[in-house]
Parts: sequence; C-alpha cells; structure tokens
Amino acid sequence: PRALPRVPPASSPPGLRISAIPAQVLAPGPRPPVPPDPRPGFPGPTPGLRRTPQRRVPGPPARWRRGGAESGGLQRPRSGQLRARVRGAEGLLSAGGPPRLGCAALRNVSGAQYVGSGYTKAVYRVRLPGGAAVALKAVDFSGHDLGSCVREFGARRGCYRLAAHKLLKEMVLLERLRHPNVLQLYGYCYQDSEDIPDTLTTITELGAPVEMIQLLQTSWEDRFRICLSLGRLLHHLAHSPLGSVTLLDFRPRQFVLVDGELKVTDLDDARVEETPCTSSTDCTLEFPARNFTLPCSAQGWCEDMNEKRNLYNAYRFFFTYLLPHSAPPSLRPLLDTIVNATGELTWGVDETLAQLETVLHLYRSGKYLQNSTAGSSSEYQRIPDSTIPQEDYRCWPSYHHSSCLLSVFNLAEAVDVCESHAQCRAFVITNQTTWTGRKLVFFKTGWSQVVPDARKTTYVKAPG
Repeated sequence: PRALPRVPPASSPPGLRISAIPAQVLAPGPRPPVPPDPRPGFPGPTPGLRRTPQRRVPGPPARWRRGGAESGGLQRPRSGQLRARVRGAEGLLSAGGPPRLGCAALRNVSGAQYVGSGYTKAVYRVRLPGGAAVALKAVDFSGHDLGSCVREFGARRGCYRLAAHKLLKEMVLLERLRHPNVLQLYGYCYQDSEDIPDTLTTITELGAPVEMIQLLQTSWEDRFRICLSLGRLLHHLAHSPLGSVTLLDFRPRQFVLVDGELKVTDLDDARVEETPCTSSTDCTLEFPARNFTLPCSAQGWCEDMNEKRNLYNAYRFFFTYLLPHSAPPSLRPLLDTIVNATGELTWGVDETLAQLETVLHLYRSGKYLQNSTAGSSSEYQRIPDSTIPQEDYRCWPSYHHSSCLLSVFNLAEAVDVCESHAQCRAFVITNQTTWTGRKLVFFKTGWSQVVPDARKTTYVKAPG
C-alpha cells in the first residue's frame, strides 16, 4: 500500500475547523499490533467453473504424480494425434513472451486440490516447487462430455481427442487474446495417462470465483472495478486481432477475480465469426427476457452481433446488479444511463467503455463530490500519529465486517461521512489506499482511548 501524506492542520477544507492536540494527551502504552489488511478479498482460489459438491470429488490425475526422468515426474509422451495438434497450435501461440511452463514445471507439485468442473474439463489448484499456486485444467475423465461419448460410441481414445479439442481451442485463444482481463496462460503439458496417450493439461493463472451474493456485500468501488474490467474486456474482444469475438456461454462462472480484476477464464465456447445473413430476419438476438433484431449488412453479415450479444449479457449478469447499487448519489444519473443504454443496446462497447471511464475519472479525481461540508459547524481536532483501537460500529457497505471502514477522497469527505452517521464521534485516517488511490478511514463512536500509531491520524469531534 502506498503511504498517504499526512494532512497538516493548515490544509483543512473550507468550513472545517481543525486544531492540533498535543501528543501528551495520547494514552501511554506499547504500540498496538498491526491489524491485518482490512481490504476485502475473495477467499479460496478457484478458476470459476461450476462446482459439483454432489459428485465424487476426484483426486489429482495420477499422471501428475508419476515418476519419469525426462518428463520431470511425468511419463514420457508418445507420438499421437493430440500431440501433433498441440505442436501445430504452437505456431498460433505468440512468440517473444515470457518462458512458458511445461511438463518439468509439474515436478513434485504439492497441495493438489480439486476445484471444480464443467461438462468437459476439471480444474485443480496446485502449488509448484517454487511456491507459486497455479490452476491446472484437463479433460474430466468422469465428466459429461467424455462419458456420454464413450457410452454412445465406445471409443475412449477418440472421445478424449474430441473433448480435448475444446481445451486446445481455449489454450490458443487465451494466448492470442492476451489482455489484462483475460486469464493468463502460463504453459501446457502433454503426457500419457492410463490407456490414452498425449493427454493435455494447461497451466494458467489462479483466480477466485465470482460470487454475486458476496459482491453485493462489498463496496461500490470494488463492484465498479468489476464492471469497468468487464467493459475493457468487451472492448478488447470487439477489436481483437482475431476479429470480433463473442462469448456464447456468458455467465458469471466463466469469469474469475484476480486481485480485484475480472478476467474471463473459459473460452472454449467463444466464436470469432459474425453471423451470416440475407436479411435482418436472420439477425435476431434471443434472450430469456427479450429479443433484438439487428441489421444485415451489404456484405451479408449481421452488424455487430458479436459485441451486442456480449454487451447485453454484461448488462443482465453484471451491470444491472453491480453498477447503481449504493453508488455515490451524484454518479447515479450517469450510471443509470449506462445501465439503460446497455439494456436497450442503444450503445456499442466503445461508447459503453467511454462512459465507464468517465465515471472512473469523476470518482478518482473527486469531481463527483457535492459541496455538502462547507456549511458544517462541527469542529474536529487533529491528533497526529495516533489511532483509536476500539469504539467501533458497523456500517454498510464496509471494508471490514466488524467495524465501519470506508474509503474517502479527502479529509472533507471523511468529515462529511462522519457527520452523516449519528453514532460517529471520531475517525482515523490510515496509510492504506484502495485501487483508485482513495484513503481508507475507520469511523468511531468515541475516543476514550487514543494510542500512538505513526501510520495513522485521528480526528475527533470537539465537544460542544
């Protein structure tokens, strides 16, 4: 976290009276322990696929535990069709990037945990010998796709190759669509497994699941970050090197959170081609609640169908729930406009992202603040290098479950928040900041015990 400059008494905002309190009034005693980082996190890494607690939870594939001199703990691969496909895919992967992890990186992995699965793939969390935690994704041998294929055709190897095609496609797309909001591909490994040669495993960045119930309990600032991440991702997909890319299976479980940023992780159902048409009747976007008809271009393609499908899905799964909820009042009109325009598809991804970036600028610069503290009659006294260890109260949404910890742009906003809470009698400005650079502040019911802390500054409401 970046250290925040201490607010000197002379920099008090207009309408506020801030006076200094001598250090002698601080309660004696040892320096309090450093509390854990109160900023919210999303516990439990998981790459965001559908979890299936009802089914038997498989252990990590045996091929990650076998010995083998050359493969680094894995069996030596034999030649085969999938291996040839992977080698062919190498030509599609971008060159000049960081060194790619391979089978040798999976030597002596530890802490392998089953994370989740979809119809085709299973995901595991493992820790590499160097200590880094990564996600391993492979075809689920007990999954729906492979199982139904084997039951119908009885060809286990052929069915595996069919299922692995999705994993191979996703691996190539993760690399070709490289972007801060696309899950990072670290590498891949292919080796023998039981009676099937050349099974494919991809090694990717590890993320946390997108749990909408949890997100609704977090701060608006963090929820806006997710929507902004999604807007930037959709803009990238609309203008990608491959053309306009649409996510046919667009649901929250296809995404993960990495350090607060939203990233797409499941790309096996992505499509690059636009829909061909002879008239606008061929260009109908169908959703559960409503349908849209798009124009058919002179070239015989439905205009912007890929990006409009992505945008409406972003509206119905993310924007409508996360954008307006508990937002700063002065930003609500613009946020409502964004939600309505994406819900009606009157905007494309370019305009949507431009408006989201405008919201970010207004919020980060403090221009959204309303001048409500200018007329405040309360006087606050400043106690430098101090904190109040107790006397907490709960507020919502808060960065801490047992206290009122909020982010503010400046001292004036901190005073404004305290004035708006009936129980607030003091607040403590920390040296921690959020992703936008805003200061994290504890709001308190009193200040009967003030202790030294060089990383904080306390402001108390003067009596009278």
